[in-house]
Amino acid sequence: MPSMVAIGSINLDIVATAPRLPTSGAKVTDAVLTRYPGGGAANQALAARRLGADVALMGRVGQDADADAALALLRESGVDLSGVAALPDAATGVALIAVAANGENQIVVAPGANLQLASASLDLPDVDALLSEHVAPGDAVSRAVGRFEGFTCVTLATTQEVDDAVLRHADLIVVNESEAAWYGEGLASREGLVAKTFGASGAALFRDGTEIARASPPAVSAVDTTGAGDSFTAALTVALVEGQSYADALHFACAAGAAATQRNGAQPSLPTREEVDRLLRG
Repeated sequence: MPSMVAIGSINLDIVATAPRLPTSGAKVTDAVLTRYPGGGAANQALAARRLGADVALMGRVGQDADADAALALLRESGVDLSGVAALPDAATGVALIAVAANGENQIVVAPGANLQLASASLDLPDVDALLSEHVAPGDAVSRAVGRFEGFTCVTLATTQEVDDAVLRHADLIVVNESEAAWYGEGLASREGLVAKTFGASGAALFRDGTEIARASPPAVSAVDTTGAGDSFTAALTVALVEGQSYADALHFACAAGAAATQRNGAQPSLPTREEVDRLLRG
């Protein structure tokens, strides 16, 4: 069982599910509203836990009812939450998500307490791997990645400045197509692994700018794509730390991402190891 720590955002997702997404300036009036726990680091922590890893989460929430809801599934699944601080002067992060009938989504995030993680001093546990997201220069996550001695996986975001040291030294960086294009040569020329995701078309894995593996996800009926990327990232990290080959690890990650699209909500949709293995067997 690999051991991991996830560092980053913890949110409560407020989801409006409708037959279609609104266009600019338009209104959709027939949506159904639900609330789910979410946040990139929280999603990855729970995904890794359900895939068999021993996981700790480090982040920030408010001292409010939203925090209880945001942490409920993590606590229920046995994720170590001792590194999650509840702040009296900030609200728990909230993501406003619109989901269409075909599973596509639009997301607006009010980060709240997550913003205060940047200035924190983090005492990292002794684990095999670190999962983190969107590391800006000088913030707590960037410093953690820089000094962590195990396997490091970093998820980047579009048009967000990232620490050059992270681009140079992270063992694995995960991006989608638009993020890969935005970071350009700085990402393409780095040493180490880069995973590029292409939605329903699958993903490719690169080392030192050369493609070393490519995989397509199993065919599924997508309900909600929220959390699929976090499921992919956690699964790829788990598989690589377990010692799976690059090709097998990428197939495993694509199956985990596909499995996460079959239910509503980010965290409720995250698959177990058995569900992923079943998809891989066809």
